[in-house]
Amino acid sequence: MAPSSTDFPINDKRIINGWALFDWANSAFALVITAAIFPAYYVAVTDEVITILGIEIFNSSLYTFAISASYLVIALFSPLLSGIADYGGRRKFFLKFFTILGSVSCLSLFFFEGMEQIELGTIGFMLAMIGFAGGLVFYNAFLPVIVTEDLYDRVSARGFSLGYLGSVILLILNLVMVQFWEAIGFPDQGTATRYAFLSVGFWWIGFALIAFGRLPSDARQKSSPEMLSKGFQELQKVWRSVKQEVNIRFFLLSFFFYSAGVQTVLFLASTFASKELNFGTSELIIIILLLQLVAILGAFTFARLSEWKGNKVSLITMLLIWIAICILGYLVQEKAQFYAIAAAVGLVMGGIQSLSRSTYSKLIPESTDDTTSYFSFYDVLEKIAIIIGTFTFGFMEQVTGSMRLSMLVLSGFFLVGLLLLLKVQVKRTVAAGA
Repeated sequence: MAPSSTDFPINDKRIINGWALFDWANSAFALVITAAIFPAYYVAVTDEVITILGIEIFNSSLYTFAISASYLVIALFSPLLSGIADYGGRRKFFLKFFTILGSVSCLSLFFFEGMEQIELGTIGFMLAMIGFAGGLVFYNAFLPVIVTEDLYDRVSARGFSLGYLGSVILLILNLVMVQFWEAIGFPDQGTATRYAFLSVGFWWIGFALIAFGRLPSDARQKSSPEMLSKGFQELQKVWRSVKQEVNIRFFLLSFFFYSAGVQTVLFLASTFASKELNFGTSELIIIILLLQLVAILGAFTFARLSEWKGNKVSLITMLLIWIAICILGYLVQEKAQFYAIAAAVGLVMGGIQSLSRSTYSKLIPESTDDTTSYFSFYDVLEKIAIIIGTFTFGFMEQVTGSMRLSMLVLSGFFLVGLLLLLKVQVKRTVAAGA
C-alpha cells in the first residue's frame, strides 16, 4: 500500500469526521438523483420512443441502458483505480477528480428540460454515476490510512449513518420544493425539480470541500506499469483461489444472480412506478422515504433472524420475499398496492446487502491475510451484476414493450440465486452476549 504523509495523527477525531462527512456529501446523489427524482423526470420530459441512429428505443429503456453503460465503464476501470489507490499515492487527487466530475455533471442536469437536451441529460447522468462510483473507490481506500484496524467498523458505520441522514434531509427539502413549488415561487413543477438537481450538485461538492480540507495528502509514488496492473493481478489471484473453493464459488454465483435482481429493482423502481402507474415526483419521493424508514426495521429484523437461525436461512427468506416482490410488480395495478410492494422492498433492501457481505466474510478462507483483494473481487462482481441486470431489464422492455414482463424476468435472477444458495454451507457464529 502506498504510504501517506506522516504529518497527521492516526485516529484523529477531526480527520475521521471529515472522512465521514464525504459520505454525507455524496450519498445525496445516490438517494435523490438515482432513486427518487431523476428517473421519473427523465421519462416525463422525453418522448416515449426515441430514435437513435435509426433505431427506435423506449425512453425508459434508454435510461436503463445508460445505467448499464455507466457501470460497464466503472467495472472496466475499477481494478485499475484500486491499484492506483493502493499503490500509487493518488487517493486524494482522484477523490477530488471524481467528485468534481460527478457534482458538475449533476449540476448540468439543471439544463436538461426535454428532448432538445436529451444528449445532455443522458450523458450528464452517466458521468455523474461514474463520478459517484469512481470516488467511492478512493474514499474507501482512505479508511485504513486514517484509523487503526480496531476502529474500522465503528468509523465505517459513522460514514454510513451520516450519509443516510444527510441524503434524507436533502430529499425532504426537495420534497418541499417540488410539492409546494408555486408557494416558493417556481414557475412550474418541472423547474422546481431541476433546482432539486442543482441542490444535489452543490450539496455534493460543497460538503466534499470540507472533507478535502481535513483528509491527509498522500506521499505520491512514481507511476509504474506495476501500479497500473496491480488491481488486475489481485483479482486474478482471488479468482484462482475461488476456483478451488466450492463453497465460496457457489455463494459468489448466487450473489451474482440475486444482486443483478436487487440492484436493478433499486435503480428502476421509480421508473417503473412513474411509467406503469403514473406516480408523480412528490409521490415517488414519499415512496423513497418510506423505503429508507422500513429499511432500518428490515436490517434489524434480518440481523436478529440471522443470529437465531443463521445467515443462510435469513438470506433464503429474503430471496423468497424478493421473488414475491417481482411477481407482485408484474401484477400490480393500483398505487396503494405499489406502496405495499415498496414497503416490502424496504424490508429486504438493507438486510440482503449487509448480510451478503458478512456471509462472504465468513466464507473467505481463514488462512487468507489479504481480505481486501477478496472484497475487491466481490465489488467488481456486484458491478458486473448491475450491468447484466439493468441491461436485461431494458432489453426485455425494448423487445416486449412491457416493463411488467421485465419485472417477471428479474424474479428468475432471484430464483437462480436461491437455488445456488441452497448448495452453500455457512458456518454458524454466536454473537457476543447471545
